[in-house]
Amino acid sequence: MHNDDKPEDARRFWEERYSSSGRTWSGRVNAQLVEAAAELPPGRALDLGSGEGADALWLAERGWRVLAVDVSETALQRASEAAAGRNLLDRIEFQCHDLNESFPEGTFDLVSAQYLHSPARLDREAVLRRAAEHVAPGGVLLIVDHGEAPPWAKEHLHRFPGIEEVLAGMQLDATWTRLRAEQVGRETLGPDGQPATLVDNVMVLRKAA
Repeated sequence: MHNDDKPEDARRFWEERYSSSGRTWSGRVNAQLVEAAAELPPGRALDLGSGEGADALWLAERGWRVLAVDVSETALQRASEAAAGRNLLDRIEFQCHDLNESFPEGTFDLVSAQYLHSPARLDREAVLRRAAEHVAPGGVLLIVDHGEAPPWAKEHLHRFPGIEEVLAGMQLDATWTRLRAEQVGRETLGPDGQPATLVDNVMVLRKAA
């Protein structure tokens, strides 16, 4: 899905989002990353849209060397401060990229794209294709998307692409194997403390060695 029709500059949008408040996210690692990475031997990981760093910190504490990438300098600064507080700065490198314009260099044993949706411009298909190009032979690409809007959302303008749409848009060749491609329910609490089930689209793909 292309979001090129959205006029907002991604860097400006997310910088304003983070700088207008204190901590934006919960600080907890994403559950689908925990499940997918738990069985992988630690190596080099790329965390796309790393935000305030919860996933990068979790990976680093488990022996991974992590490159954490976000479009917001404020988010990366918060993540760096959190890493310093947990003595993990030697295991995490932070880089600022607008993924519409630039992409980190190198290859990685794990590339993680967690909820890479944006109200601002984001060419998701191009970004995910580039993410796949940066997976090392034998490595894993993990994509976790929102499968649908949360039940407490009265209205929303964002359309969440389905699993097959996402995979088709990546144009992967025969060197890739689907390890997992399914919808998963995730229990959480809504903004008023009400129990709710969120739907995630989970895609785990391995590149041939």
